[in-house]
Amino acid sequence: MTTTVPPVPSEGPIPDPAGRVELPPGTRLPDGRFVNDDLLPVPVAERRWTTYNFAALWVGMAHNIPSWLLASGLVALGMDWKQAVLTIALANVIVLAPMLLTGHAGPRYGIPFPVLARASFGLRGANLPAMIRAGVACAWFGIQTWIGGQGIFVLLGKIFGGWAEAAEVGGQPWTLWLCFVLFWAIELAIIYRGMEALRRFENWAAPFVIVGALVLLVWIAVKAGGFGPLLDQPSRLGWGADFWPVFFPALMGMIAFWSTLSLNIPDFTRFGAGQRAQIWGQTLGLPTTMTLFALLSVFVTSGSQAVYGAAVWDPVELAAKTDNVFGLLFALVTVLVATISVNIAANVVSPAYDLANLAPKRITFRTGALITGVVGVVIMPWKLTETPELYIFTWLGVVGGLLGTVAGILIADYWLVRRTVLDLPGLYTPAGPYWYTGGWNLRAVAAFAVGGVLAVGGSHSAPGKGPFPEDGLIPFLRPLADYGWAVGLAASLLLYLALMSGRTRRAPA
Repeated sequence: MTTTVPPVPSEGPIPDPAGRVELPPGTRLPDGRFVNDDLLPVPVAERRWTTYNFAALWVGMAHNIPSWLLASGLVALGMDWKQAVLTIALANVIVLAPMLLTGHAGPRYGIPFPVLARASFGLRGANLPAMIRAGVACAWFGIQTWIGGQGIFVLLGKIFGGWAEAAEVGGQPWTLWLCFVLFWAIELAIIYRGMEALRRFENWAAPFVIVGALVLLVWIAVKAGGFGPLLDQPSRLGWGADFWPVFFPALMGMIAFWSTLSLNIPDFTRFGAGQRAQIWGQTLGLPTTMTLFALLSVFVTSGSQAVYGAAVWDPVELAAKTDNVFGLLFALVTVLVATISVNIAANVVSPAYDLANLAPKRITFRTGALITGVVGVVIMPWKLTETPELYIFTWLGVVGGLLGTVAGILIADYWLVRRTVLDLPGLYTPAGPYWYTGGWNLRAVAAFAVGGVLAVGGSHSAPGKGPFPEDGLIPFLRPLADYGWAVGLAASLLLYLALMSGRTRRAPA
């Protein structure tokens, strides 16, 4: 059985004046193991996402509760607001670079991340980075869904009363579990309708969430008569020897927050009208939005310090302090839209494609989305956000190290080994140019293994603060653990280049 791109046979891939490439009509590709309709390149005529679509995507993803809480996590670790915002801003400028580099393959070839990974890891080997990315996304999906469910629980509790006193199941009120499940179902219902539905949702969700955040700012400013003393509170770390041991792992953690998307951004850019759309859309959408949102969270929290005598970093908890029913309903809708906009885009799209790549004949994009939803619950996400140390240093730090390692290999292969030229039909063809050894590029696997060990092998935890030994899993690698993402990316990139030197020729254009 084969998959056919209708209607007329042609020789080789078809480029257009903008440099975009598509499969020629009539191309016959083996079905089952390596292709289904969701993994095929998007035809050039259907690559319609504009600069606004990409910018709106990032605005919708960046404006969410965990993004809001990033600054609070850093302040809880001893930074003042200026240090926290600086760390977040710098991290997002840094992570934009691999985002744009891997995103280039999307508009050019119309392929998703797991298909791009076949060029470097092999047709079968691509499942290694795809499953790592899928596992991380499933965990993030669970975390975001739990946080969104908590937001609904708090706000509905204020409107109806008595929810927090409901009988407990598994240590939590059954009403909280109900909110969690309902929110989970809404998310999957939206993504089940496909990528075009996601594009339309993000287009209106982005401005709505911005308005909601500004309304919260104006409300607290009016109540405070200006902003409180939080902006004047000094750093507990200063700018000397106490600051840098916290800054670098925190920076890596902030990079890790979006390093997931630096891998699978082709899942979105494959729908782009051209390179200009994805470059400008991402540049305008990611670092600016994350920095401004961090500032907004600090200003609102400062106002809460003046009004309530204590800093309230959680926007849901803060919104719940109003007794105005309309205000509570508006906050409830804003929380719903904000969390859904990031969760389905950042944490469902990728594993849906990744799981489809694992078994294309049996798993479609929609089936992959449903599997993601189930796994996101099974991993018990409420355990991952219990403390800033666990959330920023352990979870984000380890994830960032592994994902940086994969990013280094993808960038080295696409930009330095192949100079952005891929054999498009070969990405779907067994025994073709990307078959390597039984479908695996063992050099990529070796580069990933070495880079991964260097990046996360020294992972350590303070006594009683996390799952790792105080001296690190591999003690002599402990000094590298604070720079996990950068170490993983640089080590895998350089080693992959060395291993592939002289062994791979560029595919014909």
